[in-house]
Amino acid sequence: MSYLEWAECQLAEIELLTSMFPTLEELEFIDQLALAELRDYVEVSASADSPPPSRPQFLIKHKLDTEHTGRADVILSCAYPSEYPSVMPEITVRCAGLSRAQQTQLHADLNAYLMENCQGEVCVLSAVDWVKDNLQVFINKSSSATPAPKRESASPRPQEVFSRLWIYSHHIYNKTKRKNILEWSKELGLSGFSMPGKPGIVCVEGLQSACEEFWSRVKVLTWKKIMIRHREDIPLDHQDEDRGTVQSIDSLRKFTGFEEAMFDPHGNRGNHVDLGLLYQFLNEKGCCDVFQIYFGIEGR
Repeated sequence: MSYLEWAECQLAEIELLTSMFPTLEELEFIDQLALAELRDYVEVSASADSPPPSRPQFLIKHKLDTEHTGRADVILSCAYPSEYPSVMPEITVRCAGLSRAQQTQLHADLNAYLMENCQGEVCVLSAVDWVKDNLQVFINKSSSATPAPKRESASPRPQEVFSRLWIYSHHIYNKTKRKNILEWSKELGLSGFSMPGKPGIVCVEGLQSACEEFWSRVKVLTWKKIMIRHREDIPLDHQDEDRGTVQSIDSLRKFTGFEEAMFDPHGNRGNHVDLGLLYQFLNEKGCCDVFQIYFGIEGR
């Protein structure tokens, strides 16, 4: 298929979804300009040799009745790769009624279903139907796995851990993924940085639970290759109770806030980074040893 044929399939599916979910409470387009560019590309493009300039991303929102949690808000976040439907779309599902483990399993099962039944075909509506049919099963598992609360007030307080995750990706180009990384790190109170391009690097630091939640969301997106290259876990001292914990977290941070860092991108697509500038940045943050872990060489 050509880029034009892929774009025609995408636009046809979007028009179908718009007719089925006509209100903003049901279907929300994150970037209206991307949708307009896709439509212009299909209607007036004279060339199918290159993809549309940007990719549509949208949210499908549902309220589903469940046995344990009543009405559950479910959001499917969808983004089209340029070659969709020849390749799978990027779909993530958010539901407050699911534990982190169940949400990860839901993503895995959904992707497996789409790969087996919808390869080469538009499949967002199939994903919506699958979630409707299967969400209750995951909520039941999540509820049954939740232990009954203990009434013993003398139970020792679980020790919290400060973590720093160093994530490596073959590349990070996609604007949607870059936006998700920035938004999720802010939502979870994490500091660090992301470096788009080839290779792609993400560092997040904060409470271990928040770091693990961030990783559970990122890893289920569509990647050529992604892994945690290195991690640091430091137990927090609770001697000063809550206030002391906050002070300990801030004192362990290497970064202030979270930022997207660019290091003199070059190459044909402007997507290769200057590793020398990256090393200098890491050195200034006291993290230069990670450079050798990533690239197997000592920086200068």
